[in-house]
Amino acid sequence: MTPDTEQGDMLLLLRETVVELVRRDGPDLTARQMAVFLTVYLTDGPHTVRGLAAKLRVSKPAITRALDRLGDLDFARRKPDPTDRRSVQVQQTRAGSAFLRDVGRLMTQAAQDSVARRSEPMEDAPSKSRAG
Repeated sequence: MTPDTEQGDMLLLLRETVVELVRRDGPDLTARQMAVFLTVYLTDGPHTVRGLAAKLRVSKPAITRALDRLGDLDFARRKPDPTDRRSVQVQQTRAGSAFLRDVGRLMTQAAQDSVARRSEPMEDAPSKSRAG
């Protein structure tokens, strides 16, 4: 099954962004870790383990494992909720904000490269008319 053009373009953009992320000498996040990371940075907070689990429809232990990795990278920080000490809030960090900007730049570059490729003339296209 071939995706339609718009969907195909989005998938290629995702692929090129992910390829650039894994080529870099930096952290390599799993899909789940990236989903948690992007949710913390791109949706309104405050975020809790329980809330992230509900929003992403995954278990709390899965969120905890993802947050462990994000914490190791200093991309997210957990702290006790001041209004409910049984709950933990997930906070953004400077390192995480910098990583988000990098991902955004990579996506922007991949999109610009894609547009440039589409506007390049095809070298191997046969000519429409032949002199006879």
